[in-house]
Amino acid sequence: MTAAVTTAALDPQTAGRFAKLALDCVHREYPVKIAHLLNSAADVKSPRELTPAFYGCFDWHSSVHGHWMLARLARQLPLAEFAAPARAALAKSFTRENLASEADYLKATGRGGFERPYGLAWLLQLTAELRQWDEPIAQQWSRNLEPLESAAVGALTNWLPKLTHPVRSGEHSNTAFSMGLLLDYASASKKAELRQLLERKARDFYASDRACPIAYEPSGEDFLSPCIAEADVMRRILPNAEFGPWLTHFLPAIPKDGSPEWLKPGVVADPADGKLAHLDGLNLSRAWMLERIAAALPTDDARVPALRAASKRHADDGLRAVTGEHYEGGHWLGTFAVYLLSK
Repeated sequence: MTAAVTTAALDPQTAGRFAKLALDCVHREYPVKIAHLLNSAADVKSPRELTPAFYGCFDWHSSVHGHWMLARLARQLPLAEFAAPARAALAKSFTRENLASEADYLKATGRGGFERPYGLAWLLQLTAELRQWDEPIAQQWSRNLEPLESAAVGALTNWLPKLTHPVRSGEHSNTAFSMGLLLDYASASKKAELRQLLERKARDFYASDRACPIAYEPSGEDFLSPCIAEADVMRRILPNAEFGPWLTHFLPAIPKDGSPEWLKPGVVADPADGKLAHLDGLNLSRAWMLERIAAALPTDDARVPALRAASKRHADDGLRAVTGEHYEGGHWLGTFAVYLLSK
């Protein structure tokens, strides 16, 4: 039985447990699910041959954010027991040759929609994480990633101006969630033009939205909340004086009595079912989004206690589920737990 994790600070023991989930999968090739366009018979290859850096953890995006988790934990806790194995795993993946092959794969004919936007957004989070790590080897990995980073930015900036409507799903295609990650990347990496594009599209998509139907959430396989992800991206771009009134119109059901009952966590009936296990991720992603939405409001805003109460309830439920007992959740839920706990 794995010890329960609470919303306390990310201590080395807890971080080590999450790191092990990534260490156990970033170089595990099978089982695997690939979204691979074959342009010819020459493209019939193993995952390791197709994407030699990010072939593990069941799918490409989970491998990418598993590497992000290892980099983040090793940077924040460099003396922890897991830090050396984490650096070794990153070194194995982040060779110049591996990442050049990844960039070639992304730029190949017909692959403009590969892992767009979710996987590419996490890739850019990874590059931003490495850029903040002052170890020489991390800076070398960052340089090795530059061709793939450039290809990802190119794919996204080519796509976003042509996207006429946001995707409001609760899974990988959700536009708001990835835009939030991309805004953070653009700020951290000083990509002013990308940030301007993202801000403009977010305003076009969401500024006039009213009364998001949060009572209809979640769908049975969601790991993201369409309503809360939208509020989380808008708190990044609206001035404080604008965000509070926008939120009033967008989520009028947030109570002012401090109760968490307005938003109930998802319940997973079978954690061995990969799609049903998405709801554990929903609880984690809701938790960090609600926390940050609350932080964007004035401290005396009457909605803050209810937002924080719902965040804690979701965090507690979500963190209890990150056990690694089933690979269906173990290959990715650790990332969401670390994203929540590492702030």
